[in-house]
Amino acid sequence: MKQRGQLIIMSGFSGSGKGTITQALLERYPQEYALSVSATTRQPREGEKDGIHYFFLSKKDFETKIQKHEFLEYACYVDNYYGTPANYVEQHLASGKNVILEIEIQGALQVKKKVPDALLVFVTPPTAEILENRLRGRGTESEDVIASRMSRAAVEADGCEVYDYLVVNDDLDASVALMHQIIQYEKEKPVQPVTQCENSKMKHQIDLISKIRTELKEKAKGE
Repeated sequence: MKQRGQLIIMSGFSGSGKGTITQALLERYPQEYALSVSATTRQPREGEKDGIHYFFLSKKDFETKIQKHEFLEYACYVDNYYGTPANYVEQHLASGKNVILEIEIQGALQVKKKVPDALLVFVTPPTAEILENRLRGRGTESEDVIASRMSRAAVEADGCEVYDYLVVNDDLDASVALMHQIIQYEKEKPVQPVTQCENSKMKHQIDLISKIRTELKEKAKGE
């Protein structure tokens, strides 16, 4: 009998590299991972395909699914609904694939209530300064937008202790390898603990995330 897949909820600050890590896992281990596809009521953008980028629904259909409890989590943003279809996730988990769900903290907690064995992983750069440099290095955002993202990161840092693991994305290849190792570790539950995985558990990283939180709040104040 095929082993059931693991649901991984991945969150992190904008600029932390969580999306890049997810994409690398999908490319390196295509038989082991699937990315959760969200449903939305917004109109498709050029090049977007239904069922690949999003499941595009009417507002009426989306609200009907809410009433039937067909979403693991959902939210309304700029007058449009966004949500995670439970059936899509369940089909992939049942097939043995690990499903990665990239969402913010509030959504992650909604999912955790419905799927208690979901694995929560938070991604961060080593320092607030590196985060700011990454955002600036994109070359696509104004200073006002960068400041807004840094302020939001300071708020998000207040809630991340609820996550199971903290992945410090200083080196992409190392972070991808660690993420894969953590997921295998959680699925296999070996008798002998794996030091690198154990050290990445949030309970062992409280001092680091507290330091980053302080740095973010100082930057948000302009200090």
